[in-house]
Amino acid sequence: METTLVLRAVLIGIGATITMDLWAVALKRFLGIPSLDYAMVGRWIGHFPQGRFRHQRIAAAAPVSGERLIGWSAHYAIGIVFAGLLLSIWGQGWAMLPTLAPALIVGLATVAAPFFLMQPGMGAGIAASKTPAPNVARLRSLVTHAVFGLGLYLSALSLAAVWHP
Repeated sequence: METTLVLRAVLIGIGATITMDLWAVALKRFLGIPSLDYAMVGRWIGHFPQGRFRHQRIAAAAPVSGERLIGWSAHYAIGIVFAGLLLSIWGQGWAMLPTLAPALIVGLATVAAPFFLMQPGMGAGIAASKTPAPNVARLRSLVTHAVFGLGLYLSALSLAAVWHP
């Protein structure tokens, strides 16, 4: 992967992740819907070196030093990786003239990560099946990842407006 592609992935991924985080802030502020606690994501990841990838309930697992920083860092790193995936599939041409459809496709496809990796690993079951309201959790995940996709598009559009190779 060439340097320009990596730099674009970093900038677009950070922008898209910020968009998703602003969405979470708006949901909490205006609708009282709490967002994911990234310290719990950090706790889950923090147990990986000991070979522990699944938990009955991540909140009951032993705390990990720096879990909040680990979780937030992973959140942004994952956003960058997903932006890199978008650019790898659609190419830098897309980044110079972004369109909404590829960004939404990737955004919605990324919901597979929480549904099949993160939620089961943290004790919520596949696609939040073990939560009190699985369909509500699933819908929130889908909408949040659609917002991430919109963020991919808006970030690429903003970047294209100021970065002309």
